Amino acid sequence: MLADQLDYVVGVDPHRDSHALAVVDVRSGGVVFEATAVADGEGYESVLRLANQHAPGRRAFAVEGTGSFGAGLARFLTSHEELVLEVGRLRRERRSGKNDALDAIRAARSVLGQTRPARPRAGGEREALRALSAAREGAVTARRAGLCQLRGL
Repeated sequence: MLADQLDYVVGVDPHRDSHALAVVDVRSGGVVFEATAVADGEGYESVLRLANQHAPGRRAFAVEGTGSFGAGLARFLTSHEELVLEVGRLRRERRSGKNDALDAIRAARSVLGQTRPARPRAGGEREALRALSAAREGAVTARRAGLCQLRGL
């Protein structure tokens, strides 16, 4: 179990402009620290500094959306040899509403019970092929729409 291998899990709820993070103690499940960081290079460095300060020892980062808003942070942390785990979209209770700090805590706690948590997809050739495929699909759709417009005239 993952909880046996770690001391802390840092949950991250990423957004376009900022990322909410929460440090959770694995043994107690309690929240040690919460913060918000800007979603840029300096913000990523501050996330790492905060993690070093409040989560020393064995830790992992549970990042929601490593393929979208969390991609930059995931790449940064991976390049600094941190363990990054991918968290799927979390289901929220109806009454709780949207709260970034709570989402970061949920992200951290969601990986604690897992035996084999998901790792973010690797970039490189696979990501380049995905981008090429998406661009081709867009071009085919645009061509089809253009032909339909011409036929309509």
